[in-house]
Amino acid sequence: MFWNHITQGAMIGILSLPMLGAGFLVAGDRAGENQPASPPSSYVSVVEDDFQTVVKRMQAAKADILERHSTLLGQRYDLSDIPAEGVHMAKGHAVQSGVRVKLPPGVTWERLARMTPAEIREQGLWPAGFLPLPHPNHPEGGMLFPRHHIDEIKKQEDRDLTRFDLDFDLPRHFLPEYPPPIFLTTRPDLGDVSQGKVVTIDNYYELFNGILNPKQLEGVRLLVTPFPQQQFNQTHDRRSLKAHRGVTCFDCHVNGHTNAATHLVGDIRPQEFRHRIDTPTLRGVNIQRLFGSQRALKSIEDFTEFEQRAAYFDGDPVIAAKKGVNPLERGSQVHAMAEFEELLDFPPAPKLDILGKLDPAQATVQELRGQEIFFGKAKCAECHASPYYTDNLMHNLRAERFFEPRMINGRMASADGPIKTFPLRGIKDSPPYLHDGRLLTLEDTVEFFNLILGTKLSEQEKVDLVAFLRCL
Repeated sequence: MFWNHITQGAMIGILSLPMLGAGFLVAGDRAGENQPASPPSSYVSVVEDDFQTVVKRMQAAKADILERHSTLLGQRYDLSDIPAEGVHMAKGHAVQSGVRVKLPPGVTWERLARMTPAEIREQGLWPAGFLPLPHPNHPEGGMLFPRHHIDEIKKQEDRDLTRFDLDFDLPRHFLPEYPPPIFLTTRPDLGDVSQGKVVTIDNYYELFNGILNPKQLEGVRLLVTPFPQQQFNQTHDRRSLKAHRGVTCFDCHVNGHTNAATHLVGDIRPQEFRHRIDTPTLRGVNIQRLFGSQRALKSIEDFTEFEQRAAYFDGDPVIAAKKGVNPLERGSQVHAMAEFEELLDFPPAPKLDILGKLDPAQATVQELRGQEIFFGKAKCAECHASPYYTDNLMHNLRAERFFEPRMINGRMASADGPIKTFPLRGIKDSPPYLHDGRLLTLEDTVEFFNLILGTKLSEQEKVDLVAFLRCL
């Protein structure tokens, strides 16, 4: 059976990994072949092994871990570089086209759409690519950056974001354009204020002095200042070869957007139930009222403070104290950072009118058909209302209706719970999709929600809907 092949392969990989009771694989983990299992704990171990011993052990395991994860991706997706003709992101990067999620043998999307969730679950036909996506090494987790971002930060700051134990997993053509442009709500006349550069501590002042007020300029400085983080710090249980100054907010949210860097949520235990994070864009946070995917933080100030105090350290204040937590001062530092974040605008959408709908004089017939489907049969607007295409609420998709819970490379695929409604403005510039990045293209996303919502769209309606989404 297709599913048995995936599940058995995943379990073999999982059983070969040494793990703590809480699922953490850290430098202080002395778990051995004959050591009894520890009871689950909410805390990361603060015990350190000899650093060079840890490096040697984890580098030796790296190839097998990456091969296991690469096999999983290959079973799930078509990873070919197939750009959509004539469709580009704000600065010209090609948008990938086509459904990339692979179906079980002998199954079609039309057949799945005719089946009930119970039938799909009982027959084991839920596509593998629609299951939760594990971190490249889920038992270990931690921040992981695409190679092109690592290279740029190394060149500008001589700060190396390479991990000795892991490499980023998704091909670059499925990621946002780099460097992404920066559009400001206060100065739309300027267009891209990044001047085609990745904003860092080395160049933020020359780029923004004279455009921002002094408080906003201080906010940018803090957003590009490295602070200690779980994997990048001075301690021996880090994941960088050299002692490290740390990471910046803009290492994931590069230029106030995203480079699709991945991590695990800090608010779930044990480790196998933690969700992979696809870094969301910060564009348009001024119109949002919920932050942090499932955590439902109520302001961008809350989120900014939460990141430094908790998310940087897997939600563990004990390990944070050890590694050098940087508690931001709410009244000045957090406020300055949030004020700049709230200036980050969505990319231009020239085909939309002031109400966020298509201008008939600018849109094609296909795009207009797609808009009608979006607000009608497809039920997209039930959660994604114009003009910014969000309802600022949380919804439980209950995808677990379609599959039996299973362990996949250290990730327990089961109920995701409620997730926030992300804005769809500028959506073509922010792949991959869903909170954990399991959907590589807009076509994948349409197929996923066609099953989740039971809308039974025709093939032409799906194509038209994607054409509309690319206009937002």
